[in-house]
Amino acid sequence: MKSMQRTVLSAAILAAGTMLAAPAFALCDNCGTVTNVKTVKKEGEASGGGAVIGGVLGGVLGHQVGSGRGNTVATVAGAGAGAYAGHQIEKKKNEATSYVVEVKLENGSTRTFNYSAATAYKVGDKVKIVDKKLVKQ
Repeated sequence: MKSMQRTVLSAAILAAGTMLAAPAFALCDNCGTVTNVKTVKKEGEASGGGAVIGGVLGGVLGHQVGSGRGNTVATVAGAGAGAYAGHQIEKKKNEATSYVVEVKLENGSTRTFNYSAATAYKVGDKVKIVDKKLVKQ
């Protein structure tokens, strides 16, 4: 009976030692959770080329209207309206939208990833960084 108790006690001590030696979990430096997904719109910039082209076209079209003083007023008004329209069209053409995904890593740091197209990532998604890119887990 005493040897059976020793065997059970030895097995319990061995099991306890094994449980203490194994870590509960290991930190993954490249694993984390998506904490924010946002859309960033950058307003386009105009170089002036659109305004110049629009002004010339507007002036030509305005010159086709009327005669005498009315023709001069129409030419100037057409040039001004064309320049404004050309400027706005160029700005609209040059605007950009980007998508930003923020990730809180298990080691406590935060990483940000920028995309030119909408992504499927949502807040709370578990992700891993593989070759500097996000991968859902």
